[in-house]
Amino acid sequence: MAPDELKSLAEAWRADDPDPATRAELTRLIDGLPETEAELRDRFAGPLTFGTAGLRGRLRAGPNGMNLAVVTRAAAGLVAWLAKQGGEGPLVIGYDARHGSKEFAERTARVATGAGREALVMPALLPTPVLAYAVRSFDAVAGVMVTASHNPPQDNGYKVYLGRELGGPGGDGAQIVPPADAGIEAAIRAVGPIGDIPLGPPGTLIDDKIIHSYAGSAAAVLAEGGPRDLTVAYTPMHGVGASTLLAAFAAAGFPTPAVVAEQAGPDPEFPTVSFPNPEEPGAMDLLLGLAAASGADLAIANDPDADRCAVAIPTADGWRALRGDELGALLGDHLIRRGVPGTYATTIVSSQLLGRLCAARGVPYAETLTGFKWIVRAAGELAYGYEEALGYCVAPALVRDKDGITAALTVAELAAGLKAEGRTLADRLDELAGEFGVHATDQLSVRVDDLAEIGAAMTRARQAPPATLLGLAASVTDDAANNVLTFRTASARAVIRPSGTEPKLKAYLEVVEPVDAGGLAAARARAGDGLVGLRREIAAALGVGPS
Repeated sequence: MAPDELKSLAEAWRADDPDPATRAELTRLIDGLPETEAELRDRFAGPLTFGTAGLRGRLRAGPNGMNLAVVTRAAAGLVAWLAKQGGEGPLVIGYDARHGSKEFAERTARVATGAGREALVMPALLPTPVLAYAVRSFDAVAGVMVTASHNPPQDNGYKVYLGRELGGPGGDGAQIVPPADAGIEAAIRAVGPIGDIPLGPPGTLIDDKIIHSYAGSAAAVLAEGGPRDLTVAYTPMHGVGASTLLAAFAAAGFPTPAVVAEQAGPDPEFPTVSFPNPEEPGAMDLLLGLAAASGADLAIANDPDADRCAVAIPTADGWRALRGDELGALLGDHLIRRGVPGTYATTIVSSQLLGRLCAARGVPYAETLTGFKWIVRAAGELAYGYEEALGYCVAPALVRDKDGITAALTVAELAAGLKAEGRTLADRLDELAGEFGVHATDQLSVRVDDLAEIGAAMTRARQAPPATLLGLAASVTDDAANNVLTFRTASARAVIRPSGTEPKLKAYLEVVEPVDAGGLAAARARAGDGLVGLRREIAAALGVGPS
């Protein structure tokens, strides 16, 4: 694109932009040419793509950012697509505490009502699972959640759920899947000038009874009459989960968790963490400090929109955060022991332990592509689903998505029951390892500035796959349609794929070691050493160096 063409494109976008702040931002860039050409080109490199995770990107002016203009067009495209499908019912809209979230939600409601669609707006900034719950509760045609989940503070996003009429099998209140994403994307592209989009009234504010309804329903997921003596330390990580989680814990009869004071209130700047994701190193430090000081039995963290749940447990060497696969196996095992019927599902990148557990217990099991949009649509009636990135669906009849609130309640139920027997979550993990072997997992994650680097790394691994892993012959499975590579031996596995939400290449690593005469500690040590070696070999295959 020639500089003059770029300038004209930016000026045309500015003229159509309804937000004075982003218009001023573009004016600064236009007036700063040619020094600002690189940044302006990035803003106009292309529109944010509306994929199966909806929209997600940096808060900034231009089509390649999250801003009021982009959201207005997205909302107009969505309601036009819903009308074209013949979908009936209201559009439910929720939002979290990020910069711009409330304004984007309000604009979505006005676009919906301007198109003649009823808009129901959540009564406050609330967790994503409450929005997913509301889609089902109000028999809505669809739901919109304005959130970027655990992304950095400069990001925001726009996630779409479909109701019973359009969601397809298993998709009532679930995130969209193809071809709906492509249909919505096409409808967005067909939207004309923003000034021509009719804006209606601000929609109907939902009564805050929805919060109490969700909390009570979440509590009812647990078995009645079980032990509730448990001391819990908790953090919402500057997000919107605290009030809802505390209400759910109270409804379930648990003592009130101690909350990390510095992270208790919503704050879009996330000032105490470098990255608001419980998986990131250091993100749970304040929580673990509170857990130790309060003598807690369990430490629980939600991510900022509370759809994920992280757990840490006390050990002889201090507090240890459980890996997502460890908690996934614990929750699956717990629900099987409780006799919850149906299919237990996880993804192709999660540990193989849940599948082996289900096979041993005679329970239906399914493996899906990555993402809860696929997990909740697994074959059969879903009982439970999880993905290793701290996402758990323990109550699919309530929320057809990952839900960090009900997951927190369920792990608390498990921990309280074990405590009443004089045991811990660590003891249960030892039992599972003794029966099925140590399943040690880790992840190699490579963040890139240039997305072409991801394609180049995948090409290198395809053209020269490793012949062996940890000294054993390796087979390779190439799911080219979904851009997933799997390398496997009898005792090790690596699944490689680009991230669907971040500029990252991810390799999911697993080493399985039987517990032999040498004992559990020796098996864990072997598995740990194996992960180190596997990480090095996969990094070499990708050409990214040790990491």
